[in-house]
Amino acid sequence: MKTTPEHDERIAKMTFSSVYPHYVTKVEKKGRTIEELHQVIKWLTGFNEKTLQKIIKDQLTFEQFFQKAKLNPNAHLITGVICGYRIEEIENPLTQQVRYLDKLVDELAKGRKMDKILRTE
Repeated sequence: MKTTPEHDERIAKMTFSSVYPHYVTKVEKKGRTIEELHQVIKWLTGFNEKTLQKIIKDQLTFEQFFQKAKLNPNAHLITGVICGYRIEEIENPLTQQVRYLDKLVDELAKGRKMDKILRTE
């Protein structure tokens, strides 16, 4: 699926720290924990707690965030629609990676079991 260059640029320049509180609110509102959120982020990116806190403190953009990440080899198993886009059809790699993260947070908030979210089954 084609996204516009403007859309891709906007996502690349957005800071992780500006979106992170929304992730926290979304999962906590549905009875999930920050620890579960961090587990999901770690699975996708390889970031431990200390690295994640530094990324938030340093206000890295999503572009910088995913440049530092070691994307999970099973990330390609994340499929479906998020924000009106079919993830597996997004052509811009960075936009797709951000949508991977959005989808995992969404699944966590919807109460999906952790082993399904982390694609271990």
